Amino acid sequence: MGETDYYQRGFGLKDAIRPELLADYHSRIVERLKASGHRLQAGRLTFLLAREFGFCYGVDRAVEYAYETRRKFPERTIYLVGEIIHNPHVNARLKEMGIRFLREADGSGPGLEAVRPRDVVILPAFGVTVEEMARLRASGCVLVDTTCGSVLNVWKNVDRFSSTGFTALIHGKYAHEETRATASRTTQYPSGRHLVVRDRAEAQVVCDYIRRGGDRGMFLARFAAACSPGFDPDLHLGRIGLANQTTMLSSESLEIQGMIRGALADRYGEDEIPERFRAFDTICSATQDRQDSVLALIVEKPDLLVVIGGYNSSNTSHLTALASRSVPTYHIEDASCIMGAESIRHKPFGASAEITTRDWLPEGPATVGLTAGASTPNNKIGEVVASIAALRGVTDL
Repeated sequence: MGETDYYQRGFGLKDAIRPELLADYHSRIVERLKASGHRLQAGRLTFLLAREFGFCYGVDRAVEYAYETRRKFPERTIYLVGEIIHNPHVNARLKEMGIRFLREADGSGPGLEAVRPRDVVILPAFGVTVEEMARLRASGCVLVDTTCGSVLNVWKNVDRFSSTGFTALIHGKYAHEETRATASRTTQYPSGRHLVVRDRAEAQVVCDYIRRGGDRGMFLARFAAACSPGFDPDLHLGRIGLANQTTMLSSESLEIQGMIRGALADRYGEDEIPERFRAFDTICSATQDRQDSVLALIVEKPDLLVVIGGYNSSNTSHLTALASRSVPTYHIEDASCIMGAESIRHKPFGASAEITTRDWLPEGPATVGLTAGASTPNNKIGEVVASIAALRGVTDL
């Protein structure tokens, strides 16, 4: 693949596409909220917007590169490997622009075999697996790489673990695009291997096995979809390098780090830890900032909190998890979920589908907290504010 067939820094067309981005994603209501100290009065409703919310730098960059790519190659077939980010409205807009998806969220789609020489393929912000990258390079296509810098940082650490004989233990969701790409890094090394744990409960299973051993068959059955081929818990849990999907709950990642370190110390002794355990904080700063901002928002004691973002967005779901510990919280995809003052469609943290909750908006004066995941554009936030305000007869925001 020639130098001009791989692009990682855009095409210098940011000024040319700015009007289009503003038309698609700008919100006057959100700008007003920011200008007024993230607080807006609408009749007897008070809206409080988290200090950090919505599109992060990595998402901004990925979306900009997609728009630039369409402008740069107006006559070419352009593909996205999969969803560029986890927001249905952004992905739908890219399809409207004529960008085709090789893999849909449900697994359907033509796949990489559809790519022909001179086609243009955009790699999503989550990255792609080592195998997918090799196949795309061999196809003769033009690659536009929007992989987030925070994800690349995780990959560097996993590469380091794998090249030095450590098992990469990844705190993440094994089916998530980012975690699949990260785990695949281990395949580049003869002794590379990985194990993915989703939460504290799965980490505890690993810790118990480190300390006391156990039923190897049961362990492998539990983690069958979440470990590398040939993984053997009797051989491969003695030296562990910890990494995480960048959008996981930061406090849980840190707790899992302590759990794994403690188990190794109990099994091998504290003096052995430098040779048996590695850990680096790879939660991205934008994820951390949004989680911290939700906690700060809760201190202001809103009556309820609305989290806006795609239901398959990991970072958005973790904002929901944080908020729901302290205040009634409703994770919605967009304003269409607000069915009226009497009912709202939303997805509770950990649920597999939407539910409908009645009497969600208190009568009389109420304070509504707002936040949005890192893949949620401002226009969708503004539409939610307008819809809630309209329930109280306020339509001039």
